Amino acid sequence: MFEYINGKIAELNGSYAIIEAAGIGYFIKISLNTYSFLKDKTEAKLYLHQVLREDTNDLYGFIDKPGREIFRLLISVSGIGANTARVMLSSLTTAEIQKAILENDVNTIKSIKGIGIKTAQRVIVDLRDKIGKVAADATDIFDTSSNTNKDEALSALVMLGFTKKLAEKAIDKVTKSDNNLSVEDIIKKSLKTLS
Repeated sequence: MFEYINGKIAELNGSYAIIEAAGIGYFIKISLNTYSFLKDKTEAKLYLHQVLREDTNDLYGFIDKPGREIFRLLISVSGIGANTARVMLSSLTTAEIQKAILENDVNTIKSIKGIGIKTAQRVIVDLRDKIGKVAADATDIFDTSSNTNKDEALSALVMLGFTKKLAEKAIDKVTKSDNNLSVEDIIKKSLKTLS
């Protein structure tokens, strides 16, 4: 029913935001990643998903459409409700969830509080095909440049003859302390780690 809300942030904490629009304050449940993005802002535009049942009428807010789409895919999985999906999006970014599903990474999904091995496996089986479509549109709003830089550096290292797994480990190691490195710096530092 609601597409998005654009307004002043009246109140904000790690689990919800109150956005004032046209004199009305809307209580919107958010993830920790959304909170991190909003915490220094006075205004916000959030894409909304409404959960309307007999006993509840909740709004969930997302920074971008791909984030909302991942949420909607997660709640389509049997055993995952809106609050569990929000915990998942608080523990991992949308890009990390997509990557884990596409790479059959059960351990990453299982590492989220409240997600067991069977649920993690179900998420991967149910969403693997669907997530690929969203991944084509999605950008990780919280870390776009560094993810792009990491991807470019990874491609370069693989072209230089390193295995993907080894190159990923090296890149993770060098970007752990500084997430804003240029592609060139990531490659140079990774090469030192790999040699």
